[in-house]
Amino acid sequence: MSLNCQDEVEATLEVLVGKWKLIILSHIALNKTMRFGEFQKCIPDITKKMLSSQLRDLEYHGIISRKVYNQMPLKVEYAITEYGESLKPILDTLVHWGRHHIEYLNRQEKKVLDSSG
Repeated sequence: MSLNCQDEVEATLEVLVGKWKLIILSHIALNKTMRFGEFQKCIPDITKKMLSSQLRDLEYHGIISRKVYNQMPLKVEYAITEYGESLKPILDTLVHWGRHHIEYLNRQEKKVLDSSG
């Protein structure tokens, strides 16, 4: 990593930072296309306002696309773009690291419990 990487890191964080963005991206990367209600089912703790905001931001950055079907009731689908697919290795790495981190924490907790008993 170069010493002058601040701009690159800030550009990345601008797209990915947000309480729900990585979770939204993980779901859409797996499913390729999702509707708003599907996101709500997959991420029950997110508010409609926050979900809408995070989706708009990801769309602005070209990570996802939004397609509105002219029908009643209104149908809107979100899809990961080809450009958004470039984030898949990053998402996979985060999931892999998270799995190992959970295992690490479990081992640490077991050590504490074993030493106190």
